[in-house]
Amino acid sequence: MRPPGPWEIGLILVIVLVIFGAGKLPQVFRSAGQGLREFRKAREGELDEEKETSKTSSKPARKK
Repeated sequence: MRPPGPWEIGLILVIVLVIFGAGKLPQVFRSAGQGLREFRKAREGELDEEKETSKTSSKPARKK
């Protein structure tokens, strides 16, 4: 599946403008941005937790 081109993006934006109206549009995009930001933070938090557990769960080197 190919990514949407400029015509498809423009059509989607026009549909969003018609549905929500010009007054609500900044609020809609602001809340979408905040949701995306929270998702990224949560995903990075999970990656950090995985790194910490992999560091602590590795077996210590055996001395000979």
